[in-house]
Amino acid sequence: MLKRLFICCIIGCYVLTPLFAQSDWLEWNEDITASEELEDWREKYEELSEIAEHPFNINTITKEELEQLPFLSDKMIENILYYIYKYGPMLTKNELLGVEGMDWQTRKFLTDFIYIGPSDNEKDKFSWRNLWKYNKQELLTRLDIPFNMKAGYADYDKETLAESPNKRYYGSPFYHNVRYRFQYNKQVYVGLTAEKDAGEPFFSQYNRKGYDSYSGYLFLSNLKKLKALTIGNFKANFGYGLVLNIGSFTLGKGMINRNRFGQGFMKYTSVGEGEFLQGIGATYQVAKRWQASAFYSFRKQDARVENEFIRSLKTDGYHRLKKDMEKKHTVSNHLTGCNLTYNGKFTEFGLTAVYNRFNKVLNPDARAYNLYYPRGNYFYNVGVNYKFFLHRFTLSGETAMDKAGRIATLNAISYQPSVNINLLFIHRYYDKRYQSLYGNAFGENSKLQNETGTYLGLETSFLGKFKLLCYGDFFHFFYRRYQVDRDHTSGFDGLFQLSYSPSNSLSMLIKYAYKNKAKNYTSSDEVKFVLPYVRQRLRYQCSYAPNAYLSLKGTGEGVMTSYNGREKSKGGYVSSTVKGSIPNIPIQASITGTWFHTQDYNSRIYVYEPGLLYAFSMNSFYGKGTRMAINLKYTWENRFMIQAKWGWTHYQDRNRIGTDTEEIQGSDKADLQVQVRVKW
Repeated sequence: MLKRLFICCIIGCYVLTPLFAQSDWLEWNEDITASEELEDWREKYEELSEIAEHPFNINTITKEELEQLPFLSDKMIENILYYIYKYGPMLTKNELLGVEGMDWQTRKFLTDFIYIGPSDNEKDKFSWRNLWKYNKQELLTRLDIPFNMKAGYADYDKETLAESPNKRYYGSPFYHNVRYRFQYNKQVYVGLTAEKDAGEPFFSQYNRKGYDSYSGYLFLSNLKKLKALTIGNFKANFGYGLVLNIGSFTLGKGMINRNRFGQGFMKYTSVGEGEFLQGIGATYQVAKRWQASAFYSFRKQDARVENEFIRSLKTDGYHRLKKDMEKKHTVSNHLTGCNLTYNGKFTEFGLTAVYNRFNKVLNPDARAYNLYYPRGNYFYNVGVNYKFFLHRFTLSGETAMDKAGRIATLNAISYQPSVNINLLFIHRYYDKRYQSLYGNAFGENSKLQNETGTYLGLETSFLGKFKLLCYGDFFHFFYRRYQVDRDHTSGFDGLFQLSYSPSNSLSMLIKYAYKNKAKNYTSSDEVKFVLPYVRQRLRYQCSYAPNAYLSLKGTGEGVMTSYNGREKSKGGYVSSTVKGSIPNIPIQASITGTWFHTQDYNSRIYVYEPGLLYAFSMNSFYGKGTRMAINLKYTWENRFMIQAKWGWTHYQDRNRIGTDTEEIQGSDKADLQVQVRVKW
């Protein structure tokens, strides 16, 4: 009975929802195609969620703050600032439509991250008295409760554990974190985060101090000539990522505004345990248009060490099994760097240098594909980045060199004849021997080496209510890669997306994506080939909000993969979300239902659903099944919030879910997440 009701709800919501549309930026741009992209999206989700929870005052907003919003072009940022300069402070958010080139969709996205405030406020002027009197503080905690027993928590006898110690987790199956945040204006930030992953012990065994991970930061911004000072855990990126980009999100190829980068130092607020620096960094205004930055970081890192060689670095942050503990904090890394930036009216230049040293020699296990992976105990990189504004053209890029003189270069030309049209051309060349452990830049390869490519993208909303995005990316790999046993392979990645937003409450989108990339293929007679592996996706999305208290969203996607036309794998899903609240009652609710059907793992799908605050909720499914999630949120006077999300997944094609220690007996999986926040 419950299953029939569930299916009826999905079909009913999906039939209704395509008639209407509205969604925030993150939901609208969810576009994950591989599991390795999930962590990047989690980081960006937390970053933008924090801005949405602590929005910018549009009447005092700066260029640097607007540049943190990836859906705004450089021209749109310029037009927003000019509008406020010319007409004075905005009185309502509806005034955004008066900005030249502002469309309904961009306005809707922007309203999530701003508020209307006074242009001159005594509270905003820094003083120790104002700091203690007008600060904002919040305390947030989250608890995840699973309803299924996983194999890693089963009872095993001593003999079994002595023979196979990695069959059982050390701790309980509950996930828990605590976050504290202190903020004054946009100048002083203090934060502390503590986290325990599911399976990690809590105040027991090796975790006598409680949580497995603690993270804290002090971040000062715009205190006269001191533009930034960070102590504790922080993120850093300069230039276009060829030398240093730690903890900053690298947007997918569908974002045209990628000639905007190099945000410098940022506070690290995430619960992740991998991509961050730990130490001190500062940016100082040495002259009117010159800024100098320097930092030092020292971290203990997880790694698999054999015979004093670092065979691999472990970045997932899990310490649940014996093999995890054997890798915990086994190596240390010293990282230091500096940057000098010139920010002129028509030109920008930057020089970045970093040096890092491990206390052991990095020497990965020899494989055919990793001949040119970084090896040694010290590394350094130097890079020069530039940006020229020539009327409607913007030329930008970076060229970097490693300790052996190997080159990596990224160059782009952007042409914007009007605020509604943006054409972007990018060329990159990363030498197969180039080594940058902390670089992360635009490209197809997971590592910043062994690649060249040419990208051409177009984004336009010249049709008014329609917005078109399309791109094509041709790439080539000089040397063999993981699961590709051949040198010199090429591929293509392309996308066509058309969205329609006739009003602030209605939006629709259709998207087709195509990727052709070489991959190993083993035939039925055990002969191995390298063949083009093609993945195609067709997606339709639509959402609608008839009023401020109700919104509906429907999504359908089909996926097909094949090895040069062989062994086709097909799949797809249908998903609907209904969000609602009752006027004058501080309760919000959302219900998401998903039906999925794929032939195997190759045609797996990724489905976004509303989650808790700062918690990115993207599920991956393959096989046949259904998913339901219910999200309830209660808020009292913006000071107290409690939120709970219950999720249930049912598979129709299996009686076991997961593998190894994550294996669940049965065809159903359920979990509960609870979050509480107090603000004062």
